[in-house]
Amino acid sequence: EVQLVESGGGLVQPGGSLKLSCVASGFTFVNTDMSWLRKAPGKGLEWLSVMNPGGDTRSYADSVKGRFTISRDNGKNTLFLQMSDLKPEDTGVYYCAEFRGVYGPQYSGYTGQGTQVTVSS
Repeated sequence: EVQLVESGGGLVQPGGSLKLSCVASGFTFVNTDMSWLRKAPGKGLEWLSVMNPGGDTRSYADSVKGRFTISRDNGKNTLFLQMSDLKPEDTGVYYCAEFRGVYGPQYSGYTGQGTQVTVSS
């Protein structure tokens, strides 16, 4: 059974930083492209980033490019998302998942429980 457990969210002021983690199990993490997504209040799932197993290929949505960095530790089956220069519009529940493309809604049912990020002064 695939399990994805996200953590690291919280309340942060605009301009601040947070680092999210996702511990994966139930599949061969070291061979799998992994993604981060988020769901803002009142909106659908938004794909944010993908990273290949070797770490030499990363891609980001325009909304987070230059501010967020995806990384992974294959030895610990863990995916990370370093978020900097956070803005109020980054508020939402953040999820990780096996990569299924850049269309957010197709990830429904394939994520963990998520971790809440709130950006507010």
